[in-house]
Amino acid sequence: MKHGAGSILRLEQERYLERLLPPREPLLREMEDQAAREDIPISDPEVGRLLSILARAANAGLILEIGTATGYGTLCLARGAPGSRVVSIDADPQRLAAARAYLERAAVADRVELLEGAALDVLPRLEGPFDLVYIDAVKTEYRRYLDLVLPRLRVGGMVVIDNLLWGGEVAEPEPDGEATDANGAGDASADALRAFNGYLMMHPQLESVVLPLGDGVGLATKLRPLRSELGGTG
Repeated sequence: MKHGAGSILRLEQERYLERLLPPREPLLREMEDQAAREDIPISDPEVGRLLSILARAANAGLILEIGTATGYGTLCLARGAPGSRVVSIDADPQRLAAARAYLERAAVADRVELLEGAALDVLPRLEGPFDLVYIDAVKTEYRRYLDLVLPRLRVGGMVVIDNLLWGGEVAEPEPDGEATDANGAGDASADALRAFNGYLMMHPQLESVVLPLGDGVGLATKLRPLRSELGGTG
């Protein structure tokens, strides 16, 4: 979710792009309103639309989402690829319950498996291979998520990662090299995302790009197997 209007693009550009978006159906708007009221981080509408487009274009059969929240991104993924199965992980049981209710109302719950737990604990138990992975959870854990999902992603599969620009903070560290939050404390998320972006762009098994969509979206496709998939140790 964006940190606020005008945080990435100039305000007039952002408002223009938002006006271009077709009206969302009532259920999606209800989910957006709940997230706004309760300060729940969900995918921005334009990111949700991108997820649907990518899931459909990839003809994804098995999709992984890290960070369910209330199921906004989950629903976009499931609807984008009508024949898909979506596995989604979140550590918050209340949010998972809300997601389950929304997905049932959207008539896609039978194709979605919601897993409760910390993603770093759940991911090693998953097998795959996944066609599409969407990451939108604890920002300081992004690199470890990527390392865990890559062996479970098919060659040619895609990874989508949200919040990579973090309200623009990744590009504007303080003069001493440390970003700070509103209370003057170091922003660990901004620091972690800044390091992750370099890791993502230079990863030898991926072709990647970061787009100024929403709060910054990373797109990557897996070019070749990892050594561990070929029987190596790395």
